[in-house]
Amino acid sequence: MDRTDPMRVVVAGGTGLVGRPLVQHLLGLGARVEVLTRNPAGAALAPGARAHPWEDLASLLDGAEAVVNLVGEGIADRRWTVARKAAIRDSRILATRRLVEAMRDCRRPPRALVNASAVGYYGARDRTPVDEGAAPGTGFLPDTCRAWEAEAMAASEFGVRVVRIRTGVVLAREGGALPKMALPVRLCLGCRLGSGRQGLSWIHLDDLVALFAEAVRDTAWEGPFNGTAPGPIDNAAFTGLLARRLHRPLLPVPGPLTAAALKLGLGEMADALLLQGAFVVPTRALAHGFTFRHTEAGEALEGLV
Repeated sequence: MDRTDPMRVVVAGGTGLVGRPLVQHLLGLGARVEVLTRNPAGAALAPGARAHPWEDLASLLDGAEAVVNLVGEGIADRRWTVARKAAIRDSRILATRRLVEAMRDCRRPPRALVNASAVGYYGARDRTPVDEGAAPGTGFLPDTCRAWEAEAMAASEFGVRVVRIRTGVVLAREGGALPKMALPVRLCLGCRLGSGRQGLSWIHLDDLVALFAEAVRDTAWEGPFNGTAPGPIDNAAFTGLLARRLHRPLLPVPGPLTAAALKLGLGEMADALLLQGAFVVPTRALAHGFTFRHTEAGEALEGLV
């Protein structure tokens, strides 16, 4: 981003797990960063970034180099009721639609839209590696991701370069899935979930931030990219790595028992997020020359737990 006029990037959802470090990263690259948030006064952004309410959307997007859309309710925050599933879906689809409609009305639309998606797009798979060419799965998460991406792709109709980042389980020291996954292991209550053979497609937070930034910077990036590390593993192997890292034993609980307990406690969410999975690989990011700092889960955990 070495240019006389700093690149201006608008980040929607810039106060979350990925948004905050991404804003900091973009600032470090010399970009001018504007953050869309429902609470500008309480955003507490990195020095140099500016917070804006969604009411400023039309003027903010006009002439921007890129828009990064990270907006969406957490999918694992609580049990999936009908209302919760609607909130998960609508928060993604409606926010993306609002952004794209505002872009369409700009005199100078942003050159790029880098839109979050998720590996939930692929649904449950066997142990065969899954890349960006795979068809979507079926069920709530695949249907939500497919509709989410369709809203983003509408921006391509008026010349915007659209990148969809299908993010895996983000490994971070604070926030995200890892602290929740590590807690039962810390308490000596860890065990594999179900068969333990279901794929867990993960990515270190630092790599995900760098991947989003590269999608903003490199005009050759377009279409779907898997935001996952090159080394997906299964649930049993990941749980074993956590146990060794934390110096804790694992309980030999039979798979059917853990599966039944999870389904009783979490309902539909247990199957979609914990008992099923896919081995998703970042074929397109690697083909575009992106270098992952963390390629193996054991190494990635060393600095996080």
